[in-house]
Amino acid sequence: MMDCEEHASTFSCGPDRLVAIVSRTANPSPRGVLVVVGGPQYRVGSHRQFTLLCRALAEQGTAAMRFDYRGMGDSEGDVRIFENIQDDIQAAVEHFCAAVPELREVVIWGLCDAASAALLGAHRDRRVTGLVLLNPWVRTLESLAKAQLKHYYISRLTDLNLWRKLARGEFDVARSWQSLVGAVRTALGPKRTSADGPPVASVHVDASSHAPLPARMADGLARFKGKLLLILSGNDLTAQEFEQVAQDSKHWRRLLKDRRVATRRLPAANHTFSRAEWRDQIAVWTAEWVRSW
Repeated sequence: MMDCEEHASTFSCGPDRLVAIVSRTANPSPRGVLVVVGGPQYRVGSHRQFTLLCRALAEQGTAAMRFDYRGMGDSEGDVRIFENIQDDIQAAVEHFCAAVPELREVVIWGLCDAASAALLGAHRDRRVTGLVLLNPWVRTLESLAKAQLKHYYISRLTDLNLWRKLARGEFDVARSWQSLVGAVRTALGPKRTSADGPPVASVHVDASSHAPLPARMADGLARFKGKLLLILSGNDLTAQEFEQVAQDSKHWRRLLKDRRVATRRLPAANHTFSRAEWRDQIAVWTAEWVRSW
């Protein structure tokens, strides 16, 4: 392990000042990691994950920066949704490279909607050569309904507590049936192109488009020429939705089978990797992958 130092700084995004923490060693490698925060969250992360991750990376020679985008944490500006933080990410890349002059490449690391935001815009900056995406957010009404049917309603049929409640008359059958029917109708509703989308060569889909989120994310991945590490939790509805979208889409399946994409799974982990053993594994996977190419 190397001695790690940290320093706080601010940088501009339009008229607003954003707060960042850079973790680094004296002689960092030319490839650094920029942690983009998912909302509503700030730069420390759930269970201090982002702080611990950046320090672990820096101790192994990989500079890392975490920051608050506009409207979050200690940064200025109005609160905004993840689809509208592309300028924040671009400004953060600029600041990171200025703060660590040794950098030649940047890997963007994001959890949940931060992963989605990274995928939407990473192809616009050649310095961004890698993405680490954890449990990407692809929420549509259809994807939520399908994930609930597959991972909640079906599993409930084998739940002994459910059958005990039924036997004691403690289960609201009518209400549950109404919920199930609603989920089925949504999942089997009019087919959209949200997962497949049109071929990238024929149309440009950007973050301001009215196309469904999964289509814009797939377009972003197709346009991105760098490498991708995808990390999925086993005990997380958001990750299950993502896998369902990918399974239902030829376009997504083709993209994720590309040699530049690596996938890791933590079967027992929840959405925010709340246990130390899960956070430590994420840090190990990230560090190894960033150094592997």
